[in-house]
Amino acid sequence: MRITINIYYTGAKDSARKFAEEMERSGVADAIRAEVGNLRYEYFFPMDDPETVLLIDSWRDQAAIDAHHASEMMSQIAALREKYDLYMRVERFIGDDADTDKEFIR
Repeated sequence: MRITINIYYTGAKDSARKFAEEMERSGVADAIRAEVGNLRYEYFFPMDDPETVLLIDSWRDQAAIDAHHASEMMSQIAALREKYDLYMRVERFIGDDADTDKEFIR
Protein backbone atom coordinates (compact mmCIF):
# COMPACT_ATOMS: atom_id res chain seq x y z
CA MET A 1 0.00 0.00 0.00
CA ARG A 2 1.19 3.49 -0.82
CA ILE A 3 -0.16 6.66 0.78
CA THR A 4 0.35 9.87 -1.19
CA ILE A 5 -0.32 13.25 0.31
CA ASN A 6 -0.52 16.34 -1.86
CA ILE A 7 0.09 19.51 0.12
CA TYR A 8 -0.58 22.86 -1.53
CA TYR A 9 1.35 25.62 0.22
CA THR A 10 0.05 29.10 -0.59
CA GLY A 11 1.42 32.47 0.44
CA ALA A 12 2.07 35.95 -0.89
CA LYS A 13 4.96 37.47 -2.82
CA ASP A 14 6.75 34.23 -3.71
CA SER A 15 6.76 33.02 -0.11
CA ALA A 16 5.69 29.47 -1.03
CA ARG A 17 8.51 29.18 -3.56
CA LYS A 18 10.99 30.60 -1.02
CA PHE A 19 9.76 28.03 1.52
CA ALA A 20 10.38 25.15 -0.91
CA GLU A 21 13.80 26.53 -1.82
CA GLU A 22 14.78 26.77 1.84
CA MET A 23 13.50 23.23 2.52
CA GLU A 24 15.83 22.01 -0.23
CA ARG A 25 18.79 24.27 0.56
CA SER A 26 18.69 23.54 4.31
CA GLY A 27 18.73 19.76 3.80
CA VAL A 28 15.37 19.18 5.50
CA ALA A 29 13.84 17.83 2.28
CA ASP A 30 16.75 15.42 1.79
CA ALA A 31 16.45 14.25 5.39
CA ILE A 32 12.77 13.50 4.83
CA ARG A 33 13.59 11.61 1.63
CA ALA A 34 16.04 9.50 3.65
CA GLU A 35 13.44 8.52 6.26
CA VAL A 36 12.41 4.88 6.38
CA GLY A 37 9.25 4.44 4.32
CA ASN A 38 9.46 7.65 2.31
CA LEU A 39 8.87 6.92 -1.37
CA ARG A 40 8.68 10.42 -2.83
CA TYR A 41 9.12 14.00 -1.67
CA GLU A 42 9.03 16.52 -4.51
CA TYR A 43 7.95 20.12 -4.99
CA PHE A 44 6.13 21.38 -8.09
CA PHE A 45 5.00 24.82 -9.17
CA PRO A 46 1.52 25.16 -10.73
CA MET A 47 1.69 27.17 -13.94
CA ASP A 48 -1.57 28.99 -13.28
CA ASP A 49 -0.87 29.95 -9.64
CA PRO A 50 2.52 31.59 -8.94
CA GLU A 51 1.74 31.91 -5.22
CA THR A 52 1.33 28.15 -4.63
CA VAL A 53 3.74 25.23 -4.38
CA LEU A 54 2.59 21.60 -4.57
CA LEU A 55 4.40 19.00 -2.49
CA ILE A 56 3.85 15.38 -3.51
CA ASP A 57 4.77 13.27 -0.49
CA SER A 58 4.42 9.45 -0.70
CA TRP A 59 4.95 6.89 2.05
CA ARG A 60 5.01 3.10 2.28
CA ASP A 61 2.28 3.00 4.95
CA GLN A 62 0.64 4.88 7.81
CA ALA A 63 3.30 3.73 10.28
CA ALA A 64 5.98 5.51 8.21
CA ILE A 65 3.88 8.69 8.16
CA ASP A 66 3.33 8.46 11.92
CA ALA A 67 7.09 8.13 12.50
CA HIS A 68 7.70 11.14 10.26
CA HIS A 69 5.09 13.19 12.13
CA ALA A 70 6.77 12.27 15.43
CA SER A 71 10.22 13.33 14.19
CA GLU A 72 12.02 16.56 15.03
CA MET A 73 11.77 17.60 11.38
CA MET A 74 8.10 18.43 11.87
CA SER A 75 9.04 21.32 14.16
CA GLN A 76 11.53 22.56 11.55
CA ILE A 77 8.86 22.40 8.85
CA ALA A 78 6.33 24.17 11.07
CA ALA A 79 8.83 26.93 11.83
CA LEU A 80 9.48 27.47 8.12
CA ARG A 81 5.74 27.53 7.39
CA GLU A 82 5.36 30.24 10.02
CA LYS A 83 8.38 32.15 8.71
CA TYR A 84 6.82 32.30 5.24
CA ASP A 85 3.21 32.69 6.52
CA LEU A 86 1.87 29.81 4.45
CA TYR A 87 -1.57 28.27 4.30
CA MET A 88 -2.10 24.62 3.41
CA ARG A 89 -4.63 22.52 1.54
CA VAL A 90 -4.17 18.75 1.79
CA GLU A 91 -5.33 15.81 -0.34
CA ARG A 92 -4.71 12.18 0.65
CA PHE A 93 -4.68 9.18 -1.71
CA ILE A 94 -4.24 5.50 -0.94
CA GLY A 95 -2.92 3.34 -3.77
CA ASP A 96 -2.45 -0.36 -4.23
CA ASP A 97 0.56 -0.06 -6.59
CA ALA A 98 -1.19 -2.29 -9.14
CA ASP A 99 -0.10 -2.06 -12.76
CA THR A 100 -3.67 -1.82 -14.07
CA ASP A 101 -2.96 1.21 -16.30
CA LYS A 102 0.30 -0.11 -17.72
CA GLU A 103 -1.07 -0.40 -21.26
CA PHE A 104 -1.87 3.33 -21.29
CA ILE A 105 1.52 4.51 -20.07
CA ARG A 106 4.25 5.14 -22.58
